[in-house]
Amino acid sequence: MESLDLEGWTRLFDGCQRTACHLEMRDNYAVQEELEDIAKWRAGKWTARDDAESKADWLELMRKTASRGVSLRRARIVSEPATEYIRFEHFGTPQNIEAGEQVRWLPRAQASGIALPGNDFWVFDGATALFNHFTGDGGWVGNELTSDPKVARLCSEAFEAVWALATPHDDYVVR
Repeated sequence: MESLDLEGWTRLFDGCQRTACHLEMRDNYAVQEELEDIAKWRAGKWTARDDAESKADWLELMRKTASRGVSLRRARIVSEPATEYIRFEHFGTPQNIEAGEQVRWLPRAQASGIALPGNDFWVFDGATALFNHFTGDGGWVGNELTSDPKVARLCSEAFEAVWALATPHDDYVVR
């Protein structure tokens, strides 16, 4: 297992030609670098500008990738009522959209009939899957990259099934 830095993520997206799809399935992420941001958001001291500045490198990578014509889609399966973390993510999603991502939300109760991989993932051009691994309480563990065609197909099919049922960000009301 590895842990990609910005350079590693950049290589993946630079190599992508058509599609990069991300499926998030956790209700809580306790990624260390976000904890202070979430505390400020909780206290009402976090603006959209703060959010954009905190993920500026990521947003620039998305802009660069989208400008090459790559379709960037992110889907989130969430429990309702939503956790505080999901509310924080929803607040910051407009910055992702502005950078070129399309984002949809699917209530977990509507995902029961979908075969899903056990971990969050990215799938690039339907051929390479990158799994994101977390601890039980949402801490970051690392990434696992595979080009196994069966795994990439599973991820692609799962993503498309979620995408078809999910609600676009602008229409999704956090409950």
